[in-house]
Amino acid sequence: MKTLLFQGDSITDCGRCQTGGAGYPAVELGPGYPGLLASRIWCDRPTENWRILNRGISGNRVVDLYARWKKDAINLQPDIISILIGVNDTWHEKAEQNGVEVPRYEEFYRRLLSWTRETLPAVRFVLLEPFVLQFDPEWVPEIDARRAVVKRIAAECDATFVPLQERFRECCRLAAPEYWLVDGVHPTPAGHQVIADAWLQIAGKLL
Repeated sequence: MKTLLFQGDSITDCGRCQTGGAGYPAVELGPGYPGLLASRIWCDRPTENWRILNRGISGNRVVDLYARWKKDAINLQPDIISILIGVNDTWHEKAEQNGVEVPRYEEFYRRLLSWTRETLPAVRFVLLEPFVLQFDPEWVPEIDARRAVVKRIAAECDATFVPLQERFRECCRLAAPEYWLVDGVHPTPAGHQVIADAWLQIAGKLL
């Protein structure tokens, strides 16, 4: 059995603890991109016995991931870890002066990967690019900086990088931003499908 673990904030969480029943297992996957990917993988690979877990928690910043990483990542012995984190590191600063500045974001993001590789040397990482649409313009440069951090870490740590910002910008040629991200941050069902499709296209080779 191989284990695929999804980690992140509310975008990954997506109400995962409230789903299940009527044929859909109560495995805390949620209806977002992790659940969409799990459905696709289980459908396409019925003989491969994939264990797919979602441990995203709404409101998390990178330091929150770090605080629970042993329990919610390392102890689960995953073969692949997919991470999407970053928007709350900005959002919490703007709303509550409790964000994580970009240099510290990079520091703790690197710690997550190095700690995991020390314990699970064969683990593979999929790093999803943070994104934002139709929000306060002052957010954009900071999210751009976090995007650059994730891309740089992926290149340096032999991780698979999944770009998302440009995909969502391209999607906005077809429909308004709120069709994809309801508040500029949280994906609609269509937005989650965009993420799932990008993940499978770029990271599917790891399966």
